[in-house]
Amino acid sequence: MKKKVVKLFCAVIFFGASVRASAQIYVNVRPPVPVVVMTARPGPEHVWVNEDWNESNGGYIYSGGYWATPPHPGYRWNEGHWNHHETRGDNWVRGGWKGKEGRKR
Repeated sequence: MKKKVVKLFCAVIFFGASVRASAQIYVNVRPPVPVVVMTARPGPEHVWVNEDWNESNGGYIYSGGYWATPPHPGYRWNEGHWNHHETRGDNWVRGGWKGKEGRKR
């Protein structure tokens, strides 16, 4: 019985996480991109992440304008972009690191 309860609990957690991960927020008006001054590059391995947005309270908050280091040598940053849907509006597609094996976060 205890094993069944643990399995059910894990299934609920997994299902909840997968539903949350697939949820998309659409906005009718894209938020304006603030002016961000690019600071000096901290090191040769650093990559500038320009426009990036995080979901917050049914909208988006700007989180771009920072230097980041790739998670593995040879990885490069793929910029995020706005995706337009005819009836729903616009949603942000996050950028991510990409290596030889494909996209990584």
